Amino acid sequence: MEQSPLKPSVLSSDFIQLPSLAVICSVYNEEDAIPLFAARVLDVFRRLQRSYTPHLYFIDNGSSDRSLEIIRNLHERHPEIFVIVLSRNFGYQCALEAGLRTAEADLYVMIDVDCEDPPEMIEDFLKYEREGYEIVYGERTDRPEGILLKSARKLYYRVVRSVADDNFVIDMAEFSLTTREVRDAIIRDATAYPFLRASIGRIGFKRKNIPYCRRPRIAGKTHYNLLGMTVFAVGGVLSASTVILRWPAYAFPLWLLALGLIAIFSFTHPGTWQIPLILFIGFGFIGGYAIAIGLYVARIYKDGLRRPNAIVRYGLSILPPGND
Repeated sequence: MEQSPLKPSVLSSDFIQLPSLAVICSVYNEEDAIPLFAARVLDVFRRLQRSYTPHLYFIDNGSSDRSLEIIRNLHERHPEIFVIVLSRNFGYQCALEAGLRTAEADLYVMIDVDCEDPPEMIEDFLKYEREGYEIVYGERTDRPEGILLKSARKLYYRVVRSVADDNFVIDMAEFSLTTREVRDAIIRDATAYPFLRASIGRIGFKRKNIPYCRRPRIAGKTHYNLLGMTVFAVGGVLSASTVILRWPAYAFPLWLLALGLIAIFSFTHPGTWQIPLILFIGFGFIGGYAIAIGLYVARIYKDGLRRPNAIVRYGLSILPPGND
């Protein structure tokens, strides 16, 4: 890690403005992983410095360990490393969105600090960007997980794609490169519940996938548990689709048919069991619809408040000149 800073963006006696590259990485209590991740990213930067002006932006998402201190120490030795400090933990998606809104660059890469998505793939992303692709993303073909969890993930993304209102890219996460034009389109989404992979699928542009296998975490432990996965999955469906609002229209004929059959059966086989069953089916249908409406109304309300999804503490952040 004690290596000299990257060379300035000058290739001759005349100043040449190289394309700027912002690598955005959200961190929350990742003191063990940060130095290892930074070392690999800086190695990539040294191979890119003749063609790009690369910067690494850590998004400190309310860490309570030594993460921020470590990033500050890295910045002292490597001035191409910066940090955007948030006032609390706003969640992974909101942290990345804050990074996209705050960092100024020609190209953007989003990546996780645990190196499950290898930083070396950034060079492959840039290769395809030079060929004219505006979004280049890693397509996760495998990961170090149990077969049940992997199967559940694959099924989930295919279900979301089948019900999505707009295009939805399967087996894609936030590990991707986008141009500034794409970034501008993403952050124009006025939503209090950002779901970046759905936004990337919706806005279009020319895309290129790079299949790869996720690696084991390089250090530390994940903060992603079953509850977090469930909340993320529900949020993904709500962001990508209005199917939950539309399902009563699809189920209404079946609901009427069930009530009709019960009514007919009550004449042919009189008894007391029909009333509880009718109440269960009737109120179950109405209650389910009320829940669906409530979920979307809550989102509409939060969107209408137009509050920032994350608060940046500029006084604690370290940003390039003119980027604060």
